[in-house]
Amino acid sequence: MIFVVSVAVRAMTSSPTIAPVRSSQVTRKPYPNYRVIVLNDDFNTFQHVVDCLTKYIPGMTGDRAWKLANQIHNEGQATVWVGPQEQAELYHMQLSRAGLTMAPLESA
Repeated sequence: MIFVVSVAVRAMTSSPTIAPVRSSQVTRKPYPNYRVIVLNDDFNTFQHVVDCLTKYIPGMTGDRAWKLANQIHNEGQATVWVGPQEQAELYHMQLSRAGLTMAPLESA
């Protein structure tokens, strides 16, 4: 009888673990801005629109509010503010509660 014994010998080699190279470059992606748009309607007066814009939109001047009220009337809508979503939601809600007709918030 012949017995064959096979012995496998493995060389124990260890290779160093190499960590992936980390990029030191930071990619910043800004949050999108949102547009607050007021729509024309048949029941809000120019004065009410102007009063609401100057009351709720920071930095809104009377002159700018009148120009926007005219744009709303003549073109059917106007973007009255553009900026971060949370603020846009606040201004949209305030103008809506004041009775203005609002378009849904849009990403700019």
